[in-house]
Amino acid sequence: MSTLALPGRMSREDPDLNDRLREVFEALLRLHGTSARPVGSESIARQTDIGLSPASIREALAELESLGLLERTQASSARVPSAHGYEFFVRALLRPTSLSEATVDQIRSSLHRSTRDVEALLHEASRLLSSLTQQLGLAVARSLDDVPLRHIDLEPMDERRALLVLGLDGGAAQTLVLELESPLDPDELREVALVLRSRLLGCVLGEARERMSSDRELIRRSAVRIVVRAASARWRQGLATPLISAGTSRIAQQPEFATSEQLGPILRAVEEGSPLDRLMVASIEGQAAVRVGLDATPGLAGCSLVSFALPGQVRGAVGVLGPMRMNYSFALAAVDIVGARVTELLQA
Repeated sequence: MSTLALPGRMSREDPDLNDRLREVFEALLRLHGTSARPVGSESIARQTDIGLSPASIREALAELESLGLLERTQASSARVPSAHGYEFFVRALLRPTSLSEATVDQIRSSLHRSTRDVEALLHEASRLLSSLTQQLGLAVARSLDDVPLRHIDLEPMDERRALLVLGLDGGAAQTLVLELESPLDPDELREVALVLRSRLLGCVLGEARERMSSDRELIRRSAVRIVVRAASARWRQGLATPLISAGTSRIAQQPEFATSEQLGPILRAVEEGSPLDRLMVASIEGQAAVRVGLDATPGLAGCSLVSFALPGQVRGAVGVLGPMRMNYSFALAAVDIVGARVTELLQA
């Protein structure tokens, strides 16, 4: 499992690069980030204004390799940044990026249009992050069973369908579309809502779910029983949002994942959810952070994860998954502002 990398959090083990080594290292990072190919001294001398001879660049590359910041993928002089090199870059050399005012407005507008339903909001957050970063957008909310239930609404959709809105502590909500075994009119649904409020408000969701199947007051009335059965059918596994992803086509365009053999393991890891969901949540709440090189996680070798753990009652996270050469400065800025906005909406 990779370690967490935070901008400005240097480690005592980090090398102290002089100006020449830092300049060469950052030049190689830029070229590799654009091409996804190993970079040699000739390319750096020809494609940058670094002002060093190829011989001086070769010497610097060898020293950077000895420090563990670069590695060779083949028996040649060309090199790529190592996972340790990217971690060092994020901690020590990354320059913050500010998103444009238009981009920030787009994020706020798109998320505001989503309902306060947890799952709908996370779907939109993952879509937005994929669109902004051109990586795989991710979002997850852990089980809500320990969150207190503060409000219940029950609205008719048609004769045999109703919308159950569960208002959660902190202002968020979870909605369930109920398929009713018998038709109920709006007046009956209003009466059912009153009964549910009297028996369930103040419980945590896990307890409310249990009461729906065991409380005699809820199952002795026919209309209430119809709604309770429909809700229990939708609610058997508790209110937990699986790992949400968006942007498969975008990550498939990355050279590292261009073949089915390369992309397949990543998509399977995302579909399985664990341990990727745990990595996203296991971060510092309220701050975007990076896990560089998920080689210890099956299927995710060569990938990096930028995530934002949501503070507050809803334990969850948003983030992006992509190749190690991703634009960390922009990805961190995008994940940070989307995560902060999702937090605001959940706590409003």
